[in-house]
Amino acid sequence: MKTIQLSSGQSIPVLGLGTWRMGEAIAQRQQEIAALQQGLDLGMNLIDTAEMYGEGGAETVIAEVIAQRRESVFLVSKVYPHNASRRGAIAACERSLQRLKTDYLDLYLLHWRGSIPLSETLEAFQTLKQAGKIRDYGVSNFDVADMEEANTLPGGEAIATNQVLYNLQRRGIEWNLLPWCQQHQIPVMAYSPVEQGRLLQNRTLKAIAQEKGVTAAQVAIAWLLHQENVIVIPKASNVTHVKENRAALDLKLSPDDLQALDRAFPPPVKPVALEML
Repeated sequence: MKTIQLSSGQSIPVLGLGTWRMGEAIAQRQQEIAALQQGLDLGMNLIDTAEMYGEGGAETVIAEVIAQRRESVFLVSKVYPHNASRRGAIAACERSLQRLKTDYLDLYLLHWRGSIPLSETLEAFQTLKQAGKIRDYGVSNFDVADMEEANTLPGGEAIATNQVLYNLQRRGIEWNLLPWCQQHQIPVMAYSPVEQGRLLQNRTLKAIAQEKGVTAAQVAIAWLLHQENVIVIPKASNVTHVKENRAALDLKLSPDDLQALDRAFPPPVKPVALEML
């Protein structure tokens, strides 16, 4: 699996497993476990989750999957903004660790900005890192102004990544946020790479997929993987989808393909406020 090196020196896979909406229904639990296990078997060793997902339910699903293979997994979780105070973030991290049945996270993110001062969150993250509870920390859903503010605060220079909405239909970050992150060597983690399925009926996407004998989702994920310093975390909904997602890593898009996608999904021509799902 291709990896990107974080500022700390830690390597993170470029393609991983998203877990949003997991752990919400007991009837789906075994399918979710099987999907994540399949992903790990295929070398997709990055698992992204959050205390918000299933209100901790996704983390308990993951615990079953990683029980015998924790050392080979790059594990990411996120803290709610209302839990992101000096004490609150530490307590929230401890709860996540308990649900995940592990003693450390590879990466811990602030899920989005709330009312608690960012300086408090960064202080908590530094404390957690010094204690060995997390190896790196970062942010999610931060626009350029947020990143610039964070960069001026104690601990802000160690922000390892910014997880944001980025796909063919949501290219606004290419105007200023993605270049800013690239300039500061902060990889972007792209969530919702197929826009929760809404992208997949696009004619151009379907035509390229048909020509290559792949799915529209694989083309959309492959396009993201062509971007510099971008990590992609499609949801691992079932074993079939996981296999398809992994195959997207080996899909090569030609210059003609990329030009056709630019015509169908034009890059931004002016600043665009960061979008969220």
